[in-house]
Amino acid sequence: MHNDSSAGRDQNAMDQWVKNTRLFRQWEDIKQEILLHKWYESEKAGHDIGWERAAVDWMIRHGRNSKP
Repeated sequence: MHNDSSAGRDQNAMDQWVKNTRLFRQWEDIKQEILLHKWYESEKAGHDIGWERAAVDWMIRHGRNSKP
């Protein structure tokens, strides 16, 4: 059985491992692209279009062209 500090270290190690995966790094890159897309499209629309609309619009326009 782990004590609290050992469990915390295990969780931190797991969190760090996840953050170092290719999948996690790709998701971080995609999130940044969607946020930028959200800003551009919100500026064009004259109001905040929201994360969901921006994400769907980005996926339709750019999702298939993104590198795996």
